[in-house]
Amino acid sequence: MDAPHLRLAPAPTGPPGQTAAAPIGVILAEDHAQMRRSLRMLLDDEKDLEVIAEADDLTSVVRHLQRPRRPVVVLGLGVAGGWVGEAIGQLRVSAPEAQIVVLTMDESPALAQRALAAGALGFVVKDLADAELPQAIRLAAQGRQCVSPKIASRLGALDRALVQDKLSAREVEVLRLMALGHTSVEIARQLHLSPRTVETHRARIHRKLELTTRAELVRYALGRGLLRI
Repeated sequence: MDAPHLRLAPAPTGPPGQTAAAPIGVILAEDHAQMRRSLRMLLDDEKDLEVIAEADDLTSVVRHLQRPRRPVVVLGLGVAGGWVGEAIGQLRVSAPEAQIVVLTMDESPALAQRALAAGALGFVVKDLADAELPQAIRLAAQGRQCVSPKIASRLGALDRALVQDKLSAREVEVLRLMALGHTSVEIARQLHLSPRTVETHRARIHRKLELTTRAELVRYALGRGLLRI
């Protein structure tokens, strides 16, 4: 797929005296209180955005989504509990019309791919939130997909592995960590999987790529650009 990029939304236009559009409602879901306060201050400075609720867990987000107004949810990865696909799926079931922008410190394009595949429209890195988050919210409210450019530029390597070599996104993550020298136990801990599940992924990777040694996997990962993602 073509890597999506953040784009500047056009300035509002209309005849003189026209009533301004209602601000975009935002549910700010972030489990770190200090970060949540900082994000709130950032968004409060945007006249076309309105934080209508804050939440520090997924249950609270679901409750706030029951109101008639369908907001954009800014979903911190901590609120998702490490299971971003499942969390987004739960929110989409609770409020199909709500749009979701994931906000995270994790710059992994594999994580971005899972979030987008689950139904999120945005993926923004926290250290660039001041520059990118308000515009990502505006685009999501329009139903437009947006990803931090530093992540979008690396999605191509992931897409090639997914399409050309028929690996799953999870298998790409496991392969990358294998090539970096991590054990199955370490990979399981990082990806919130059981060691048994990691071993299953390892077997599938070897079978699909027809590679048997770690040296071969490292060469493959380097050739595909996977160690940079």
